[in-house]
Amino acid sequence: MLVVLSLQSLLSLLNLAFGGDGRHQLALQAVSCLQQLCIFLRTRLNFHRDPSFSSSEQGTASQNSSISYCQEARGAPGSQNPSPGSSSPRPSVIGRTVQRPRGDGQDWDAVSSSGNSTQANANSRVSLHSPFDVGHTDLPDIENEDTLELQMKQLSLPQFCVSILENAIPLLRTGSRRVTMEVLELLVDNMSLIGDAISENVWEDDSLFALELRDKLLLVLGLLGETILYHKSNISAEQPKVMLVHHRMTFISISLFTVRLLQVLLPVEKASKVTQKSLLNALFLLSLDMSFSLEYPSMHESIAAYLEQMSTENYSIYKQVSEAAYSIECTCSFMVEVHKEGDKNLSELLELADQALSSLPFHLHFPLLQECIHICSNIWKSAEANSLLQVESQKLLLHLLSHPLLNIKAEAYHCCLEVVKDCLGIHNIAKPVKSVCQGVHFLLHPKVLYEICTFGLQEDKSEVNSTAKAILIHLLQGRLMMEVLTWNKFIEALCPVIPVLQGYADTKDTLGKCILSLSETTCDKGEGILPGTPRLQAALRLLFSKKQLVRSVAAKHLAFHVLNEEGANLKRPCLNGNVLSSISNLFIIEGAMELKLDDKMNSIIKAETVEKLYDILTSDAVDLVLRKSAAEQLVVILEDTKMHGILKKLGVIEKILAYLNECVHVDGKLMESLVVPCLILLRKIVCADPAVRLSLAQQPSLLLLLFRVSLILQSDRAVLIEAAVLLCLLLFDEVARTETWADGITSNNTEAPAFSLPVAVVRRYHLPVRITAHHVVSPNTVVVPLSSECLAMKPVADMLKMAWNLSWYHGIENLLQLVNYEKETETFLDSLKLSSEDILILKITHTNYGLQDCLSLIIQAASHRDVRTALTRLSFYVLNDRLALKCSSGPCGAALKSFVWQKAMNRFLQVLPASVEDEKLLVDVLRFLNKLLREQKSNLESDHLKWILKSLLKNQPKSLTGLLVRPESQVQDEMDETQAAVRQRLDKELIRLCNLLLVCSMSVTDRESLELAGSFRTELALKLLQCLRLTDAPHFYGLPSLERTLQGMVHVTALPGWSTYSAAVDPVTICKKYLTGLLEVISSFYVEWGGNAMSFMGKGVTKSTVLCLLHLSHEMMAQAKDMVRFTALGIGSALTSLEMGCIALAESCQNISGGLWGTVINILLDQSECSMVRREAAFILQNLLVIPIPTEDMKDCIWQGPCVHDEESGLSQTGIPALKALLYHCQFYEHVNQMVKHCYLGCYMFDLSSYKEDKLSVEKGGVTDFDDSLNLWKAPPSQRKSSHSHSTSETMVLSASPSLGSVTERQAAVPGSASFIPEAVVDRLTAQGQSDTTITESPSQHDAPMSAGLSKQRAVVTPALLSAVCSLLHNLLVVMPKDTGIALQQTHLLTTLSSLVSTNLVERYILELKAPLGHQCHMEHVKAQVLLLLQYLSSVSRLLKSCLLVDSDLVSQDELLKPLLGNTFRILTIRPKAGLDPELTSVLHETWVDSFSLVATLLWKNGQISFPSVTAALANHCTAIIDTISDCIHLSTTYPALYVASLQFLSVLLNEEGRKQLQDKQSVCQNPTISFLLDHTEECQASVTQLTALIIQDCERKSSKDVLKEVATNALLSLLAVSKNAQKCALEADLIDSCIENMKHIHAQLNLDSLKPGKAQRRKEDYLIKELRCSMQLLRNCLFQNEECKMAALKAHLVPVLHSLWPWFLADDSSMEIALHLLCVYTANYPAGCASLCWASGGQSSLPSARSAAGNSLMHSILKLASHVSNDNSPVQQVVFCLISNLALSHDCKGIIQKSNFLQNFLSLSLPKGSNKNSGNVSTLWLKLLLNISFGEDGQQMVMKINGFLDQIIEMCKYKHKSSQYLALLILHNICFSPANKPKILGNDQAIAVLSACLESNSPAVQRIGAASLWALLHNYQKAKVTLKNPSIRRRIDEAYSLVKKSSPQPEENELHAYHLKCLENIVQLLDC
Repeated sequence: MLVVLSLQSLLSLLNLAFGGDGRHQLALQAVSCLQQLCIFLRTRLNFHRDPSFSSSEQGTASQNSSISYCQEARGAPGSQNPSPGSSSPRPSVIGRTVQRPRGDGQDWDAVSSSGNSTQANANSRVSLHSPFDVGHTDLPDIENEDTLELQMKQLSLPQFCVSILENAIPLLRTGSRRVTMEVLELLVDNMSLIGDAISENVWEDDSLFALELRDKLLLVLGLLGETILYHKSNISAEQPKVMLVHHRMTFISISLFTVRLLQVLLPVEKASKVTQKSLLNALFLLSLDMSFSLEYPSMHESIAAYLEQMSTENYSIYKQVSEAAYSIECTCSFMVEVHKEGDKNLSELLELADQALSSLPFHLHFPLLQECIHICSNIWKSAEANSLLQVESQKLLLHLLSHPLLNIKAEAYHCCLEVVKDCLGIHNIAKPVKSVCQGVHFLLHPKVLYEICTFGLQEDKSEVNSTAKAILIHLLQGRLMMEVLTWNKFIEALCPVIPVLQGYADTKDTLGKCILSLSETTCDKGEGILPGTPRLQAALRLLFSKKQLVRSVAAKHLAFHVLNEEGANLKRPCLNGNVLSSISNLFIIEGAMELKLDDKMNSIIKAETVEKLYDILTSDAVDLVLRKSAAEQLVVILEDTKMHGILKKLGVIEKILAYLNECVHVDGKLMESLVVPCLILLRKIVCADPAVRLSLAQQPSLLLLLFRVSLILQSDRAVLIEAAVLLCLLLFDEVARTETWADGITSNNTEAPAFSLPVAVVRRYHLPVRITAHHVVSPNTVVVPLSSECLAMKPVADMLKMAWNLSWYHGIENLLQLVNYEKETETFLDSLKLSSEDILILKITHTNYGLQDCLSLIIQAASHRDVRTALTRLSFYVLNDRLALKCSSGPCGAALKSFVWQKAMNRFLQVLPASVEDEKLLVDVLRFLNKLLREQKSNLESDHLKWILKSLLKNQPKSLTGLLVRPESQVQDEMDETQAAVRQRLDKELIRLCNLLLVCSMSVTDRESLELAGSFRTELALKLLQCLRLTDAPHFYGLPSLERTLQGMVHVTALPGWSTYSAAVDPVTICKKYLTGLLEVISSFYVEWGGNAMSFMGKGVTKSTVLCLLHLSHEMMAQAKDMVRFTALGIGSALTSLEMGCIALAESCQNISGGLWGTVINILLDQSECSMVRREAAFILQNLLVIPIPTEDMKDCIWQGPCVHDEESGLSQTGIPALKALLYHCQFYEHVNQMVKHCYLGCYMFDLSSYKEDKLSVEKGGVTDFDDSLNLWKAPPSQRKSSHSHSTSETMVLSASPSLGSVTERQAAVPGSASFIPEAVVDRLTAQGQSDTTITESPSQHDAPMSAGLSKQRAVVTPALLSAVCSLLHNLLVVMPKDTGIALQQTHLLTTLSSLVSTNLVERYILELKAPLGHQCHMEHVKAQVLLLLQYLSSVSRLLKSCLLVDSDLVSQDELLKPLLGNTFRILTIRPKAGLDPELTSVLHETWVDSFSLVATLLWKNGQISFPSVTAALANHCTAIIDTISDCIHLSTTYPALYVASLQFLSVLLNEEGRKQLQDKQSVCQNPTISFLLDHTEECQASVTQLTALIIQDCERKSSKDVLKEVATNALLSLLAVSKNAQKCALEADLIDSCIENMKHIHAQLNLDSLKPGKAQRRKEDYLIKELRCSMQLLRNCLFQNEECKMAALKAHLVPVLHSLWPWFLADDSSMEIALHLLCVYTANYPAGCASLCWASGGQSSLPSARSAAGNSLMHSILKLASHVSNDNSPVQQVVFCLISNLALSHDCKGIIQKSNFLQNFLSLSLPKGSNKNSGNVSTLWLKLLLNISFGEDGQQMVMKINGFLDQIIEMCKYKHKSSQYLALLILHNICFSPANKPKILGNDQAIAVLSACLESNSPAVQRIGAASLWALLHNYQKAKVTLKNPSIRRRIDEAYSLVKKSSPQPEENELHAYHLKCLENIVQLLDC
């Protein structure tokens, strides 16, 4: 409770930061204290969450806690340790009796040591309750408070974190830089706790605790928003520069902290729950802060994401401004690119220009617009220009011409006019027309002209419409300045726009006259400006003009067309004066028709009715009245647009036009009655169908026809209206199509759009129809992204202004380098110019510039104040990098790599302080260096580390480290309070710096750095030793100083060899001095000796001292083995690593019941013990098993092993029997199995915010609101019994030490079956490792059953512990293979172990590491967990491998094998290249080694059973595994073990595949084979090719003496044997050629060396022969079943090379066998290869002369060899016969065989005699050879020429051996087919008897051979009938035929059965005829 009350006091002191008179110093002290508390809480939290230290003993954690004084309040039973008020002396180790109840060095040490100790204790209690005199806080007497009340006052971790936020954030508004800095550092450390303490689900939790917490968090976020706004508002010109810098730096840091806090507390998807206005405004300001977003882009992204959720309005503004800023960037990029010399990327320029348009209203940089127009002009100049570029440039032009801002639009038109004038001006008269006038092509497009005519001409402002008129006038009058192509292009583009343009026709102004001239026919030939049809349309269109004079001109223009129409003399009316005078007003009709058809009505008219009416209308036989009536009915029907299609198909349009033509004929007056309905019909069809409208509009005859009908019947209003409407529809059709004039207009509506015209047309024509108008504004206009209201906002304007300057000068660096900004920006608008404050903000925000500025200020500083100011600012930058999560990669890290900072810091490290002020400044310098190095320690370069170390080692003893040891005169009594405080701070920072340097020095590798680091380490060790001595002075025992010193010692002694770098003191002396001092400390503070129970701070001293002693023991072990016994009493695992240490430890434990073995086994099996302790026990046992243990009782043996004694029988056992008994009675394997089943795989023991994943419902009944807070403190489900909190009794501390004779309660009891182990031993063993605080009485351990023992609450078991257990099991397996194997099988322990850790978990952790979003501390925990999991997997793999070597059946079960293989292959697919650090990669590689080795051993030992499972598992990861092996090959130099393991795995796997292929050629495998995966899986093929190429390169690159080459060669051999892809790759890599060349080289070398005698030459010869064998084996596998490779070998002269080496092969059977194997593979199914063996050794030729008549070919040599070995039954004999069997299929080889008389050897073959005629191997080889010879007719005759051959074969047909008999029968069968052989066979009774007997054989195959042979003899040989008609033979034939007909074969034998039946049918037929 002291912590709670002290915390309240500390928080209350924070308010003093706003006070004067130095009171802010107290606030700073409080901040520092709170920061340290946060750091220690984080450390403690890590400890409690570390599964390795988790224990079920609650007392262990609480006994040493900082609230242990509560024992008194609880009224604990009497303790043997003295209470704080007692007078018991401290142990007399160093002869002092001074007492301290708290041990912080400040209690009563100031009082005389001879004073009353009780009084001193009383005084100390007063100070305990009033820790701060200044605050005058009256705290209640803790001793008298109720325990429950005290508990209710305790703060949970979330409450603690939020309290700090609440109280510390207001301090960020002080004007003090130091206060702001230290408060921010406190908040950052507090934030790391918040991430674990408060769950994101707090925003949904409805408990009272969560509601209160949520309200406070909202308040905190609001405070942060207000603070950000406060500092933002104070950044103004009114502020002095110093304060402006302060506010900006603070603004940035607080903003970064706020964003990080949001990221920790508030998921983005829940951000809408936060509605604090101040926070929203702050985030909005930050989103628009350009310099902030550039410096911290990732944080800015988070700000935008939160803003989007919190305020859609602000986010919308931000997005618009961001788009505008990007547009500004595009503007500046465009201006740079467009002015570059050389060819330009026009596509990129257009894209930039398009993006730049949206910001044009802001910056109004008109040179951009001008350049855009010029680019458009240039793109359209060339006829070969890219059409895509033309389209894009046209869009850009249209956007400019239609821009909503008048000044931009006016400038665009002005630029276009300037281009037109430049291209078509009179000044170009002397220039080539083509090179100039094409510059206006960009305007000569219908869309552009439409924009100008429709919107430019009707613009209200004269700046635009006058310019548009000028452009059109220049174009219309520029014919003489244009080339023909350009003019034609203009007219072509103008035609679709004329309907709009003619609206501006006039007889007065220039443009109007030019427009009128378009419809004029200028000569009698009918020519004009426009082509004929458009000219006619234009003339008719003018009749709809609102101007009378224009219509009059139209009448004149029309006269030519009417008069010159074809057949005009036969048409009405005749044009006279009266008719012409009426034309101008012909279509000016009052009123307008509504164009409306019904397309939604459901028609009741049938198609047949329409067709009948149409027939009536078109029938000449029907009266006109009826026809008119039919037309009128059709008019009504056509109101339904669905009926239009029927009539159009019937040809109604053509018929209507025919009737109208009849009407205008001079004799057509009768048809006038049909005109009106016909016109209506035509109008409805044209109105509804745009396609018909388009077609008819292009028919000038129709237009004139309608005009004539109007003239003829102008008195009929109905006719005039319909004709006018029809003409209107046709003449304005082109401008009625909206999709023509704008991009992107698409409609899902399949119906035709309603007829509509642009507003410009509707306004300027007198139209006879009433229609909807479109294009009120241009379809090309762009939307201005930012409204004027938005631009008026200062943050928006500031962001765009900053964006303009940064983009214009291409980054902050260039902008800040400007010497005279005002002069450089004279051309900018005032709104674009930066103020001096803006530039200063940029300099401050840009970290690189700010760092350089600060370092320069330090170098040039004239006072301490200037240095402090710069240091504070530097600290801000370091903190900002930390908050932005870019510690090592950020600007501070980059600055650290420059030498400027060395110059700035050098004098502070070299010169000692001369005054208190100097010391204060040095404290600040060291504090900054510590911050910087702490953040950059993983990225510190060795050069900078060497510089610091050299600086600290210079000027000894007057270096900075010398300040650690004060002269005797500088004792505390002689210093004032201020100086003492400064010295204390200086010591603290100096030791921190030294510790950091020691940590950084661990990563150095170069010699100089190692030497410097070692010297510094030893020198510091000596200094700290002196500090330790001074600290122990009797008159002052300052624990804080002592603890700092010991922490430094821990760092110093952590690395081996720390004591060996002193020139003055030898290492042993240093170690002895350390040992003496450390033992003195430990004797004063260790709890067992009475120290820690009286001390709050003593536990830190104890911890550090123990660590130092551990380090010291390792150091002393490395120096002097005779000191091992003395120092290793408590360090068992380190001691047992040596045999001598094992013996010493066993001897020292003789007096302990159970001895060393029983004690350690019991600790290992103690389920209440933490994993770290049990792991050490496992290590000790593992080490003990390394020393050979006697298998029986041997008294004279030094190492007896374990010893057990049975009290009842009095018998003792030692050695292996004792070990077996001990393991059996401890139920060792059952306990281990339980350990595995209860292993905890998480990073943390518990997660303070774990209900993110584990939402247990808490019963509300009986649970207080206080209990709800425990939701935030849930342990993992396996560690809690219920959702309620534990009772007080479960966690209460009862006593400080156990009572004598008490027995500690155990979780894992030793069972009652351990009868022969004495009870005292059991009791003693069960007490090992137990905490000394929780004491209860328990029943006898013998009464506890095993199940009960195992079901009790357990401590956590970690993968690290199980890794050690696996190593222990491995050693047990080695020592006792049979017993251990049986135990592993019975407990299924291997299955449990192998299935514990899935690869999914490892992959998930690795994925988290590759994308680190959390706290760095969390990342370290995740990394550590991955390392442990990988090491565990390695341990399991090694154990399983050992099991395989002992007994392969241990790992053959499917339930173990299948998941194991899946997991193993998944591990091998994890690729370390993508973002894993070297340490993790190294461990992953080690895991790969063990995984590869395991699977290889599995296949090697148990391939028959395991191979299918391996193949099935591999199929899922084949490509990834191959890629992994490729990666391993690359590591051959750095990690040869991995190289060997991976390739050995590959070799074994592929060898097993090859073996399977040979065994299972006919079997159908359910799973894909390895060969299929390698050659036929698409994703695998590239990987296989890459792997093969890598192995080939490695084989060629490595020396023959390199052991790795043999591994690579074996892998390559296996790969080539099973993969066609690998063979193809080898062929492409010229492996065949290189192998043959190597064989040639070896042959030459052998011949050369054979002339040199001696043993050395013999060894060299053996080496060359080995190389030769390797090359031949590679060739053999390359050629295996691959014709392309065989062809390559043929071309490379393989056979001559082998022939030349033949003498060497004859001398070495092994080489001969390999060579013959190679030839077997080479000649198999390759006739060309067989033939090459017949060539003489002189070369290869297809000429017969080249064939060796003198026996000089390789073929002759082979036959000679076969003759010599024909009867020796050797491996060479078998291979050579196989080779000759291959060659016998070749005609050339067959000839040599015949000529060589080799076959005569067959007759000398000795045949077996007696009833059991079994053939030998030699007989089988000969039969296979003869069978191959007999496949051809020449061979059949060849063998029959051998005297006695037939008799020999007949005898062999009688063999009992089925294989030999079958081969002999096949040979006899084959020779039956030769006509020359038939008489000899038929003349041999035995031969016929053998063949006929085959028909009665039990074997269907033999029956078929007999039937086929007899049929062959009968075929075309009549004499055979005589022999075969023998009754006995005929009877056999008939019976066989009858049986075969009746039999029903198996489905797979259908084809063979049919052949059998066919043979017999033919035999019967031939014999019957």
